[in-house]
Amino acid sequence: MIGGDNRDDDQDRYFGVHEMKMTLSKMSQAMALSACSVLLATNVLAAEVTGAGSTAIYPVLSQWAQTYKNKTGDMVNYQSIGSGGGIKMIKEKTVHFGDSDMPLKPEQLAASHLVQFPVVIIGITPIVNIPGIKSGDMVLNGKVLADIYLGKITKWNDAAIKALNPKLNLPDLNISVVHRADGSGTTFYFTDYLSKVSPEWKEKVGSNTAVSWPTGVGGKGSEGVAAYVHRITGAIGYDEYAYAKQTNLTWTRMINKEGKVVSPEPKYFQAAASKTDFAHANDFYVIMTDAPGANSWPLTGTTYFLLRTDAAKADNANVVKFAKWFLSNGQPEAQHLDYVPLPGATVTLIEKYTQQKLGL
Repeated sequence: MIGGDNRDDDQDRYFGVHEMKMTLSKMSQAMALSACSVLLATNVLAAEVTGAGSTAIYPVLSQWAQTYKNKTGDMVNYQSIGSGGGIKMIKEKTVHFGDSDMPLKPEQLAASHLVQFPVVIIGITPIVNIPGIKSGDMVLNGKVLADIYLGKITKWNDAAIKALNPKLNLPDLNISVVHRADGSGTTFYFTDYLSKVSPEWKEKVGSNTAVSWPTGVGGKGSEGVAAYVHRITGAIGYDEYAYAKQTNLTWTRMINKEGKVVSPEPKYFQAAASKTDFAHANDFYVIMTDAPGANSWPLTGTTYFLLRTDAAKADNANVVKFAKWFLSNGQPEAQHLDYVPLPGATVTLIEKYTQQKLGL
């Protein structure tokens, strides 16, 4: 029958199409499952590391993290909250690593189940906002800098500043002091240096990541100090050199321990660091400020990673893997951003240290 043949053909076509749809559906499910499997495998393989601390290291650490992600797929999330915050968070076990520009003493590390190792050498520089004064025009020394921050020198045309800068046309302008408001390794190095060159500063203020400032306004983080100095005519502050340069701040030169005028440049940071002997320093505890040498920048320091000895081994392994990568492969980026890489001998010491302390 013609009608019956048509129905049979329709049924055949229906079931053929239905079977094809079923097959395609199963293929789609299989592909979806396969894609999920790949995604899950990728997520399992990709590590995520969290850290917090120093704002001084942020420019280079953020660059390292991006390059590392591109190379390995592993994520490094870093909060630039200041060294004091980094120390607090690693002690509270809320991050995988802290970063501090101030090294902790061996007994402090032991008491908190921590280890530390240096990451990169930094330089800290005074920064100013004075009409007509460009980067490198002004020279300061430790005593004058301390007296400014003690509130004893209040005008930019003060005789003590004029004596160091006889050729500069210094204005009759009030000095507005800017300092860090948060716990800061940059502050530690700055106040440590002032304590070494000014007995009055040492007695009245001392050195730490946070101090009771005699005068001035506080900015949070390197960016907070930079913002105030940019905004306030007559301001003086201090920041890590790479940060100051990137944000177009006006830096000063300094007279160092040997009485020589030096600039905040990597070669002068390197000169100061060359006087450092990490090989004989317990837990890499070294303070570089006011280093001897004709070419030494007086405000040179080191920034440190802090890890917990009682953390999960896999977490520490991910941090150490990242550290080994940038210590071996990230130095060109550090130099490009005006940081000073650690010497090869120090990198070897770090590898031995992490093996001994963490088994990694």
